[in-house]
Amino acid sequence: MKIAVVGTGYVGLVTGTCFAEMGNDVTCVDIDESKIRSMQEGIIPIYEPDLDVIFKHNIKEGRLSFTTRLEEGIEDAEIIFLALPTPPGEDGSADLSYILNVSKDLGPLLKKYAVIVDKSTVPVGTSEKVKDELAKTAKVNFDVVSNPEFLREGFAVADFMKPDRIVVGTSSKKAEEVMKNLYEPFVVQGAKLFVMDSRSAEMTKYAANSFLATKISFMNEVANLCELTGADVDAVRLGVGSDARIGDRFLYPGIGYGGSCFPKDVKALVKTAKDHDYDFQILGAVEKVNDNQKLKLVVKIQNYYKNDLKGKKFALWGLAFKPDTDDIREAPALEIIRQLIESGASVVAYDPEAVPNTKKYFGVKAGLDFVEDEYEALSNADALVIATEWSQFRAPDFVLIKSKLKSATIFDGRNLYNPAVMEDKGFHYESIGRATV
Repeated sequence: MKIAVVGTGYVGLVTGTCFAEMGNDVTCVDIDESKIRSMQEGIIPIYEPDLDVIFKHNIKEGRLSFTTRLEEGIEDAEIIFLALPTPPGEDGSADLSYILNVSKDLGPLLKKYAVIVDKSTVPVGTSEKVKDELAKTAKVNFDVVSNPEFLREGFAVADFMKPDRIVVGTSSKKAEEVMKNLYEPFVVQGAKLFVMDSRSAEMTKYAANSFLATKISFMNEVANLCELTGADVDAVRLGVGSDARIGDRFLYPGIGYGGSCFPKDVKALVKTAKDHDYDFQILGAVEKVNDNQKLKLVVKIQNYYKNDLKGKKFALWGLAFKPDTDDIREAPALEIIRQLIESGASVVAYDPEAVPNTKKYFGVKAGLDFVEDEYEALSNADALVIATEWSQFRAPDFVLIKSKLKSATIFDGRNLYNPAVMEDKGFHYESIGRATV
């Protein structure tokens, strides 16, 4: 099929590249000229495991191309995906200006029937707004469909190529058939395809992410209570997760969720509820718990050093909000850095992929330095702080760590190590929901 993808951010680029991998002819459109030029040269703008391989392969095969011209990008396209930013406003509402502006530009450019697909995460009723905007200038028939993405950063290619479910929101039988044809290869491989009205499809995405955020915050609350009662959250997690009604995913305690989806989607669903005079009390608590949890390690550090962090130096491992991505949006590490520096300490940080984005985020900031090796960050530091569970941090050289730190002290926000083992190795070790040793 001939497909256009408008927007080459995380969702758009993964969507376009993976559809090309399935044999479709895909053109990606973006207004960023330098970004488009780089992609035309085979340079991928984001870090996502396995994406670079199929990205370069499909460019070589001629199935994946890029342009800054919307008219060129949608020429002969049967399906046009809108994968544009929907950043949150101060009140939590999703900013739809990018999607609606493109819809306004798109209308007069349509030369034949096409299915316009909202791939971005958008509030309930957005498909109707897009349809209304297109209808103002379009001279041909079209349909607008909601098709939310369910991609996990770090696993996006696998999630796209082998999805557990595909949600399509439309009341048009013609658009439904087009979308079924597009996704038939995925359904044959076992994916479940759910067709529903567009409003339900839009709500499904927000509800799914908000439920997962709730599960994370609930387990973090359990972890905090475990510390007070002497229970071990690892044992509790195994016991709870073995219940088939609950499942064992998203039960790992830590220092809160981050990224581009959970924080934004929770806020947007809360705002939608308020717009309909409904107080979504659970999600209000989820947000509050997560905000507090991001400071959990900082509180532990302050307590250990009796609220005197002036002149202290901390090594920080992990900047991305999760491993296998360079995404730092809403990452707990950012707040940890900010709080430590405001308390008079300095931070030397390392991350395998997210250092460039973090440098861009903070700019030149007194008290913050970056290194290219995790062990280099430890030199003459008072303690090690772990904020992201990258695989390379799971089995480090503890002898080397101990020799480089001023004192054998680790504050672990991702529960990477066994407390009993750390005690045997002579470390003061604090984690989440488990005994301090």
